[in-house]
Amino acid sequence: MRQNHCSSVTLISLHSCPLGKLRKVGSMKIGIIGAGNIGGNLTRRLAALGHEVSVANSRGPHTLTALAEETGANPVTASDAAKGAQVVVVTVPLKAVPDLPAGILDGAAEGAAVIDTGNYYPQRDGHIAAIEDGLPESRWTERHIGHPVIKAFNGTYAQDILDRGRPQGTGGRQALPVAGDDPRAKQVVRDLIDELGFDTVDSGGLDDSWRQQPGTPVYGSRGDVDDIAKALSEASPERTAEWRA
Repeated sequence: MRQNHCSSVTLISLHSCPLGKLRKVGSMKIGIIGAGNIGGNLTRRLAALGHEVSVANSRGPHTLTALAEETGANPVTASDAAKGAQVVVVTVPLKAVPDLPAGILDGAAEGAAVIDTGNYYPQRDGHIAAIEDGLPESRWTERHIGHPVIKAFNGTYAQDILDRGRPQGTGGRQALPVAGDDPRAKQVVRDLIDELGFDTVDSGGLDDSWRQQPGTPVYGSRGDVDDIAKALSEASPERTAEWRA
């Protein structure tokens, strides 16, 4: 979601740690393309966890000075955000995806996991025929950027990234759905989400990611693993009128 992001079932079990402390198998280089609500708060949390974060927006590094000073992240151009990154987060409005620089992911580390947080909002993005005809939103994004993506954070309230993370094993811990075709990349993303303080539910491949698009039961949910799995199972592929152009 702009202030907000969810997929079939499996709780990830991971090492526990006090939130705010460094806990991970190793620091990763992470590029974030888009510094809005979701991108900005992911920059804050991931940098605080000790990852090497580069962040870009459409207006240039000079507009990210405050965020860089707050977090220690490296402000860069969109063309440079993915360079050497093991994880890249694409968190821009869908209407802006076709305008991203060509080859924007060419410099990413081999096998990089690319996270798409986007949602199709017709009132903002205009009419996108392929999505209106049933193509999952993240599949559309994947085709434009030329790299497989993992759909995550698209139905999560941005403020929750800062406020609602809890140590692994906490009862009622909020869960996020995650969809994608590459099991290894999906696991990297699920591990990262666990580190941020959330459980995950595997919502299947990218063709199943319509289950977490706007208008579905899971969209905006703050439920635990059982709640998220149930919501995903109740989703309909029919896009409701509210979410059509």
